[in-house]
Amino acid sequence: MRRTKLAELIVWKNAISRKPLIIKGARQVGKTWLMKEFGNTQYSQTVYLNLEKNRRLRTLFEDDFNIKRVIVALQAESGLTIRADNTLLIFDEIQAVPEAITALKYFREDAPEYHVIAAGSLLGVALHANISFPVGKVEFMDLYPLTFLEFLDAIGESALVAILGSADWKLITAYKTKYIEFLRHYYFVGGMPEAVLKFAENNSFTEVRDIQKQILLAYEQDFSKHAPIEIVPRIRMVWNSIPSQLAKENRKFVYGLIKQGSRAKDYELAISWLIDCGQVHKVYRITKSGLPLKAYEDRSAFKLFLVDIGLLTAMGDIDAKTLLDGNLIFSEFKGALTEQYVLQQLNSINSYVINYWSADRSTAEVDFVIQYKDLVIPIEVKAEENLQAKSLKVFHEKFSPKRSIRLSMADYRAQDWLTNLPLYALSELNAFIDEIK
Repeated sequence: MRRTKLAELIVWKNAISRKPLIIKGARQVGKTWLMKEFGNTQYSQTVYLNLEKNRRLRTLFEDDFNIKRVIVALQAESGLTIRADNTLLIFDEIQAVPEAITALKYFREDAPEYHVIAAGSLLGVALHANISFPVGKVEFMDLYPLTFLEFLDAIGESALVAILGSADWKLITAYKTKYIEFLRHYYFVGGMPEAVLKFAENNSFTEVRDIQKQILLAYEQDFSKHAPIEIVPRIRMVWNSIPSQLAKENRKFVYGLIKQGSRAKDYELAISWLIDCGQVHKVYRITKSGLPLKAYEDRSAFKLFLVDIGLLTAMGDIDAKTLLDGNLIFSEFKGALTEQYVLQQLNSINSYVINYWSADRSTAEVDFVIQYKDLVIPIEVKAEENLQAKSLKVFHEKFSPKRSIRLSMADYRAQDWLTNLPLYALSELNAFIDEIK
């Protein structure tokens, strides 16, 4: 398995002004594997410490933040001689010891020569728990499930990855049948590493679904184990409502779907908890196109997406045959899956600001509007080869963006104001945007 984030980690390692790095991401997206793989391939030795499991280490940071003392203790724990020039220090599940998060400040100030990476599945929750956080002394990296390209690579289709990267649209189109077939596989399997590796091993959709159900169960157990007890029932209700929220035509989150008569203030903490854990992503509506997009957010209107498309199909109990062969009664939810796929790839491709737009007095809605550098780009999503773009045209006429994008199963084509990009080639969005003047 190869992750594109490894290249970013190498850049971090070689940076002159390197700071301790914190990797954020939901449980089971591959943070531990990524850190260990980075250590194994880029360093002579790695000291891996799980602060949730190792009780001895919990007291290491309680007395003071003397880094020399910490290094001596880590050497005793690992049995290794730690040298700054050849050793990677990994603090996993760092949220279990809040003082260890604070200690990262002193690694930066007193011992910047050491290479330190930390991660935690519930780190987002910990950062809102009034701990002393080393502001400005650390760097962050977000890790998400495998992208479609990483999925292709993991199942042995690296040649198809190379073809996509060539930007040779005639050649890409020649392989469109394969891309669409594997994209539908990805809709079912998703990007959780354990599910992908199992599928790469034996192509068993049944075993993949078993793994997805186990992950969903682990998430549910996290609710009870780590969330404040008073909001656990509401977290479950929000979580379980997401498939029905996305099944609606406009995907906008409606509190009344959770429970009749529900209001925003009843579920704000529950939604925030799920966001902090990385298990859901919130996309706000914007009222107009302008820079920065955040200045035009309508905070009362938003969509909630899951961390992974495979988990969404598992929550909806969508079987492989329905998804792969197509089914008329499945057509509406197919749109929800396609938007989930697009959001997931956008999160992973780049640090886009991601919103959506809907008109105040009409049914026009653009599925995503992204901000990248000084550009605002509207993106309309179609599940199949539908080439209509009515809402996109309304947006274009109203706000005159430099370029508008329609994502669909249709072939690549560039018109005067609109470009159709195949869903399976969404990875090429960055290259396309960089060409816009």
